[in-house]
Amino acid sequence: MKYDVVIIGSGFGGLTCAHLLAKAGRKVLVLEAHWQPGGCMQSYQRKGHSFDTGLHYVGGLGDGETLHDIFEKLGLLQLPWHRMDVDYTDQIIIEGQTYCLAQGFDHFVDVLTDRFPQQRASLKKYVEMLQGPDPDPSVNAWIWLNETFSDPLLIDVLSGSCLKTELRRESLPLLAFAHSQKSYIQSSWRLKGDSGLIVRSLVDDIKRMGGDVVCRAEVTELIEHEGRIVAALTANGERYEADSFISDIHPAQTFALVKDSKVLKKIFRTRMSMLANTYGMYTYSLVLKPHALSYFNHNKFVYEGGSVWDEHTAKVMLSCRVPEDGKDENLLLDLLTPCEGHPMALAEKAVPGLRDMVEQQYVSTPHTWQRFTRTPEGSAYGVRKDCRQPLLTMLSPRTPLSNLLLTGQNVMLHGLEGVVMTAQQTCDILLN
Repeated sequence: MKYDVVIIGSGFGGLTCAHLLAKAGRKVLVLEAHWQPGGCMQSYQRKGHSFDTGLHYVGGLGDGETLHDIFEKLGLLQLPWHRMDVDYTDQIIIEGQTYCLAQGFDHFVDVLTDRFPQQRASLKKYVEMLQGPDPDPSVNAWIWLNETFSDPLLIDVLSGSCLKTELRRESLPLLAFAHSQKSYIQSSWRLKGDSGLIVRSLVDDIKRMGGDVVCRAEVTELIEHEGRIVAALTANGERYEADSFISDIHPAQTFALVKDSKVLKKIFRTRMSMLANTYGMYTYSLVLKPHALSYFNHNKFVYEGGSVWDEHTAKVMLSCRVPEDGKDENLLLDLLTPCEGHPMALAEKAVPGLRDMVEQQYVSTPHTWQRFTRTPEGSAYGVRKDCRQPLLTMLSPRTPLSNLLLTGQNVMLHGLEGVVMTAQQTCDILLN
């Protein structure tokens, strides 16, 4: 069978593209190398418990907010979303002191002004930037923050929830920083259940609309003919033909699949292969003893030993799973850190006695991510965006091959919001 569009990879970007295109009447096929779809959005089971791999909370699902309309179009608003604490969605704990990041732009300013009364005007400028037009991608986030705020502690507090991005003083674009913050200040939500609910909803809809999702179908080659891709070959010997192709995998891996090309120049392939990637994450998924810890409806970010922006500062994020039985009891707790070494001692700064509450523990590392999602170096956020080279690191969905497009967090912006924005742009190219 020949398809309108073949999509390589079933991460959130690939599934979003498949859903949008199927809804527009295109015959789509998603090819996934792993045994289950979802990429970093998939979940896994251990001893009766379900654990997430990448998703911990989502921003901007309220009416009129950043992700509301697209989540409605994708059928995801109907999932059991649970709003997090409005007054302190994220608790930032720096050297033992706790600061709160609230929901709602005005409320966000008011709460932080209580701790930093001299910085109110700067905080208002900050949220105006977040609500305004996208910053120029060549603007450096660290420089902009230091030009806007006179208190380095407040800069650390504002950046404290950025374990969902990679903070680098010399290169992080203000654009990427802003998109990692804006939607979560609008409103923040946890899913009452595992992230597989999102994957299953999208896959079920894609199939219902006539699309196909095939797992254990690793693409090993893309066949080029007269400047276009005409077929995808898989490891099991299948050949899939289509009018257009979308890759949700890393650009370097994508172009390596085009083994014989008259279009892709050596210098272009070299540039793609040399793209720097963000760091990987270590996730400690804890099953807690019954009645050991009450549920907390916010995240805790703990830092010790340096600035939030310093690579070697000890750091950890603590994130709960919403109880599904209606009880105020926390049975599942994730500890996330980019640093090697167990973060338990640091996590106990936020939850004293945590180690004695643990009944079971499961650990994933950057090597785990690399194995199961084929992500180069186990990178958590894909290609590193660099304000000094925005055109080289914030890629277009278009490629030198006219019918091969890119999507996913390696392209324009990372994070769930960035992936959705990119998927929409990718699909617009095909539909308009």
